[in-house]
Amino acid sequence: MPADLSHLTAADAPSGFRGPFRTDLLARALYAEGAGIARCLPAAVAVPADVDDVGGLVAWAKRTGTALIPRGSGSGMAAGAVGPGVVVDLSRLDRLGPVDTELERLRAGTGALRGGIDRAARAQRLRFPVDPSSGAFCTIGGMLATNAAGARTLRFGATRPWIVGVRCVFDDGSDAWVHRDRLLPLHVPAVQRLVRALEEIGRRVPAELLVHAGVRKESSGYGVAAALAPGGHLVDLLVGSEGTLAFFTEVEVALLPVATSTATVLATFGSLEAATECAGQAAALGATACELLDRTFLSVAARGGATGVPTNAEAVLIAEVEGDTTDACRGYLSGVMQSWRSSGAMELHAGLDPEAEHRLWALRHAASPILSQLAPQLRSMQFIEDSCVPPSHFPAYVRGVRDRLDRAGVMGVIFGHAGDAHAHVNPLVDTTRPGWRETVESVLLDVCNLTARLGGTLAGEHGDGRLRAPLLERVWGLEARAAFAHVKEAADPSGILNPGCKVATPGAVPFEVLRHDPAAPALPAEAAAVLADIERTRDWSRFRLEAALGATTS
Repeated sequence: MPADLSHLTAADAPSGFRGPFRTDLLARALYAEGAGIARCLPAAVAVPADVDDVGGLVAWAKRTGTALIPRGSGSGMAAGAVGPGVVVDLSRLDRLGPVDTELERLRAGTGALRGGIDRAARAQRLRFPVDPSSGAFCTIGGMLATNAAGARTLRFGATRPWIVGVRCVFDDGSDAWVHRDRLLPLHVPAVQRLVRALEEIGRRVPAELLVHAGVRKESSGYGVAAALAPGGHLVDLLVGSEGTLAFFTEVEVALLPVATSTATVLATFGSLEAATECAGQAAALGATACELLDRTFLSVAARGGATGVPTNAEAVLIAEVEGDTTDACRGYLSGVMQSWRSSGAMELHAGLDPEAEHRLWALRHAASPILSQLAPQLRSMQFIEDSCVPPSHFPAYVRGVRDRLDRAGVMGVIFGHAGDAHAHVNPLVDTTRPGWRETVESVLLDVCNLTARLGGTLAGEHGDGRLRAPLLERVWGLEARAAFAHVKEAADPSGILNPGCKVATPGAVPFEVLRHDPAAPALPAEAAAVLADIERTRDWSRFRLEAALGATTS
């Protein structure tokens, strides 16, 4: 069990640690929040200067029983990088290697931003095709940790298959690459234990119990099924493990040539069923992305001005296609538009050049600034924000969420990756209303049960974190949860690698302190101002300790 860290001071830092190691309140407060709903003051903040620093820190943590919480930009939604223990800011490991144009690969430190990786690739007419909406500010390490996805998963899949290799620091401080093109580093005890654990699970647990059948996106649990599948690899298990099996310090990613031509269509629908039926056709019609904006989203977006969407629209779909030639691309777009028109689309608008495409996609991002302006009375709390269900059940999921929010008297915005039957939900909670916290807890449990009834997962792309780990028994069977616990025990028998994330600790609840709770203990004013500015500007990759470097290091 992790040690009591209530009396930790900077003097307790590992011998030889060269990066900042801070235990003062200001530094800790700057890492008490991320983009999600949770708040928790860590015991300390450590910022490794390099891979050797990470190895020394992990070895020290194992000797002392100190819990470590890896963190990139802090833009995760499920509190995987917020919690008790020592937060380890890996964002300084941001070196970008040269692009290998022959192999179409790039090697980078896990603190490198996804946007920087993609820009480096595009300079060589290549791209990193996994593009979550946080791509401008999330680190590649964070994407690895959660098996992040995004709008274009419909064509290119999530992060896992694009990871060629990952450099890991394991529980005893051992540093080794796990790479698809190399032999496994079996000299590392944790790797030996993980290989044995996978072999045992493969013998004892039927493969169908380790997946949610029909679900197109999954970042809940461990990637055991992917690792055990034909052609699977230990890399597949590590991706999506949220810092609970090893710390990631460097990664090699596969790249893809840039698209020669792209085009976009925006379609409006009078019924949710018609929209979701068309979304289900998108992949077969050659779409690379297909996004849903339901009427709750459209009503919020309209507060910012005219959207151009008819007031009787129940939903909007935005789809993108690409091709090796302009003619091929426009052929795909024509096919999508013809199919959707015959399936009930009210209006269709095509974007055939970058400027027109940008205008159509702008609606997808229209609600976010408006949501932030609804505070202080209404707070956007993403506590049911990542469920993914089999496509045939997507209308039932969206309508079920709408109904539950309506019965609770909670306004909510629903949007997401309709082609994958994956919805994001932003409930807007009135924190001045008596009993609001009980309402949040009740809605969370009811939507989890809805997801389970529909055969879905609670985490399509954002990971379990500490928010969903205590809820996994609702969507994963006993055999799967036992397999996950076995993997965790094999990699981290001391329990010091992000404990409580992915595999819940006994008695854990989804959240304790909510950062938007008016009754929550206040953070220092300087830290609160910095965190509020980061949220307002979405500058999640800002180095938190810049605001505290002049303060005491005790």
